Amino acid sequence: MSTASFSSLNLSKAQLANLESLEYKQMTPVQSASLPLILEGKDLIVQAKTGSGKTAAFGLGLLDKINPKFFGTQAMVLCPTRELADQVAKELRVLARCIPNIKLITLCGGTPLRPQADSLQHGAHIVVGTPGRIKDHLSRETLELNSLDTLVLDEADRMLDMGFYDEIMHIVKNAPEERQTLLFSATYPNTIKKMCRSIQRDSVEIKIDSEHQADTITQLFFETNNYQRKDTLLGILEHYQPQNTVVFCHTKIQCNEIGQFLRDNNVDALELHGDLEQRERDQVFVRFSNNSCSVLVATDVASRGLDIKSLDAVINYELPHDPEIYVHRIGRTGRAGEKGLAFSLYTDMEVPRILSIEDFTGNESQYGQVEALTRKNDFILKAPMTTLMLDSGKKNKIRPGDLLGALTKDAGITGSKIGKINIYDMFSYIAVESDVANTALNHFRHGKVKSKKIKARIIS
Repeated sequence: MSTASFSSLNLSKAQLANLESLEYKQMTPVQSASLPLILEGKDLIVQAKTGSGKTAAFGLGLLDKINPKFFGTQAMVLCPTRELADQVAKELRVLARCIPNIKLITLCGGTPLRPQADSLQHGAHIVVGTPGRIKDHLSRETLELNSLDTLVLDEADRMLDMGFYDEIMHIVKNAPEERQTLLFSATYPNTIKKMCRSIQRDSVEIKIDSEHQADTITQLFFETNNYQRKDTLLGILEHYQPQNTVVFCHTKIQCNEIGQFLRDNNVDALELHGDLEQRERDQVFVRFSNNSCSVLVATDVASRGLDIKSLDAVINYELPHDPEIYVHRIGRTGRAGEKGLAFSLYTDMEVPRILSIEDFTGNESQYGQVEALTRKNDFILKAPMTTLMLDSGKKNKIRPGDLLGALTKDAGITGSKIGKINIYDMFSYIAVESDVANTALNHFRHGKVKSKKIKARIIS
């Protein structure tokens, strides 16, 4: 599919200048296919994978219609998880830099409801959030949608997988009939088709090829049995030693068992599943994205919203029943022009799943040999970074530069040893190379940032 320049779109000069400053020049395929139609006001059903540029596609479209002088809710984006909502909100704020006085509020579970309600009293142009929490605000009448022009359902398939159908329909029922509805989904099952018929008008369907170039991701299938499956997984990690890996499992119990097995065998591993509290989920996301954890063992639904720019490997501990889910899983590696690894464990009983993947992708499967894996008796897979949590954030006027300066100028740590810095309202996370973690921790415990004492601890 051909792509074009953003300058070919009917966007404001200020927005085009903003996009140029962000080095957004050529549209991705999903942007090229959908943005002109979005700007025309069409309802869309877009099938595209995570990382395809869809947030900018619907973001530019909804921002184009915002009237900054009116503080009613004019656009809403529904997301399956708080993590994805935070990422969407962050990108929309960047895209909205050229529009004065734009107010965006995130409404998600896992955080107190009252401060959200207080913020809504002063109005908001854009609301981004999860269906459950938005339904709560509608029921409490702390949010009203009479002025809604654009409704976006992001990762709609996962919202339905997580049981949000009733909440979505409640929100739609409270929205004006005369609106634009944009639905983005990695897969397009019958449940999505049925919902679209009831919430959209004359929608246009767009499907963006979700497959990578054949040489982008090395895909290998390893035959094993249920008794040796864990050891085969360990053998793959020992042989390839990827810096960061997501291992996909079907259940929470399986996640916990595999995570513990890997830790028992000297692998830095964390689990991500639906039983975790929001605070625990946040810390797992941060540690993995900060390279403070080597292996993330996750279920499909829990991993939604995980946005890692460079992921070395994906491992299917068991093959999914749906070949579309397989393609979506492995599509998390091999991004941005980089190579990726995708390994899958299977038993005799799972061979039909491999055949369905071949039918779906049109590619012949390649097989690895378990006996050819190089095993190491002294194998250790440790993350290169350690993450520190600080008790100060945006509300304390803390910025990334303040923390960077404190460690480089005051603590004497080389800048190259400092990794990702995440600033939230009430706290912050900073990743440092593990050999300087104690130096950084001692500085924050005994020194000051912006002339104030800060409490710090290592997350482990």
